[in-house]
Amino acid sequence: MTGIVEVVDPGPLTTVQDLGRPGHGGWGVSPSGAADRGALRLANRLVGNDETAAALEATMGGLRVRADVDLQVALTGARAPARIDDRPVDHLTALRLARGATLELGSPAAGLRTYLGVRGGIDAEPVLGSRSTDVLAGLGPAALVAGHRLAVGRPTGRLPVLDLAPWPDPPGGEVTLRVRLGPRDDWFTAAARTELGTRSWTVTSQSNRVGLRLDGPPLARARTGELPTEGMVRGGLQVPPTGLPTLFLADHPVTGGYPVIAVVLDADLDATGQLRPGQQVRFRPL
Repeated sequence: MTGIVEVVDPGPLTTVQDLGRPGHGGWGVSPSGAADRGALRLANRLVGNDETAAALEATMGGLRVRADVDLQVALTGARAPARIDDRPVDHLTALRLARGATLELGSPAAGLRTYLGVRGGIDAEPVLGSRSTDVLAGLGPAALVAGHRLAVGRPTGRLPVLDLAPWPDPPGGEVTLRVRLGPRDDWFTAAARTELGTRSWTVTSQSNRVGLRLDGPPLARARTGELPTEGMVRGGLQVPPTGLPTLFLADHPVTGGYPVIAVVLDADLDATGQLRPGQQVRFRPL
């Protein structure tokens, strides 16, 4: 340990996240990990960490933290207005958080999740090889509360020569996600499969790290009955009897009994982690 980050205010929801714990689905453990993996990797690169180091994932900003030693930090993901004490600071660059100073995030104008990388990484106790908080299974560190004191690990790499990263902000308008139909698209009518790829869907306020609940035209089934429970993956579009799909995110359940009509491509999954309630989504079958 090289220092402590004290949580003054966690905002609506802040968790510790790394790249998760893949490979344990066979005995009921979801991969979990950062909802926007690219933003987490970038935050770590900006402060000279390995990309797998743990950082803080703040949902809708509001996070305030104080350092007890001088730290190098970086903000990525959703661009929230940020200040260190009374001084506005930039996104996508390495920052100095001096001993006793407070870093504060406002609410992002677009996107949902901002990542705070700390040189040395957040040194929480790993569970099954990961420091990620899984809000569904209750694995990893608990969601942060005011007064939480987080240990900072020892740096292992050099600071990068370039300290500013050009990186697009999450879009605030309609987002198109590429999907592959299946494995149960044959449980739906041809009209439902067409609607999936031609209509827009609205992200509802019942969404979280487990999944995005979507509102739109209900998808009609061609078959009745229920499936035996089968494995679920991140990106799966599961359709319950309401006909309104749920898009599974990082903390998804590992099994389910409702049919999955399509799966979002892995390359588009980081974008799903930045979708906020009220935002429109389209699916483009390949």
